Amino acid sequence: MKLPAGPLDFESIFPAAKQFAFEVGFGGGEHLAAVASRQPDFGFVGCEPYANGVAKLLAQIDACALTNVRIHQGDAREVLDRVPTQLLLAVYVLFPDPWPKIRHHKRRFIQPATLTQIARVLKPGGELRVVTDHGDYARWTLTHLMADARFRWAAECAADWRVRPDGWTPTRYEQKAHAGGRRCVYLRFFRV
Repeated sequence: MKLPAGPLDFESIFPAAKQFAFEVGFGGGEHLAAVASRQPDFGFVGCEPYANGVAKLLAQIDACALTNVRIHQGDAREVLDRVPTQLLLAVYVLFPDPWPKIRHHKRRFIQPATLTQIARVLKPGGELRVVTDHGDYARWTLTHLMADARFRWAAECAADWRVRPDGWTPTRYEQKAHAGGRRCVYLRFFRV
């Protein structure tokens, strides 16, 4: 289930896949396993730095007999550099670490350099989805993406970012947010 070293040839990694998607920091893997189960004709790459999250996703892959998921234990930015240009239909950044202290904002995943990586690997019309329960991170994300002409925000009304999208599988981070009384923000952007 691990990714090979070097440049990634998605067609050989996923010979049955017609489309490809990428999840950054999959946590316990609930979302990734669910979308991989629903979309067997997709190849999914998930990146997670923590061994416990990788172990949880591996258990779900085994339980569901998923053959369309590959895992990288480490930083997603390392893998994005190895993804071919305009290959991905979707990139998911769900409940990233908000690094709330101002001096740590440089560690946030949504940054100009990372958006350049994502813009390069997304197909025209491909989707970047960012979900957070941290208000400042939502504002940070909107500020960066609204200033980037390579992306278009999909929201047409408040419900588009306040209401969980159809077919969404709740993650444990989302459940913790709701249990703690925090509202989640579901941001969708399309590659222009």
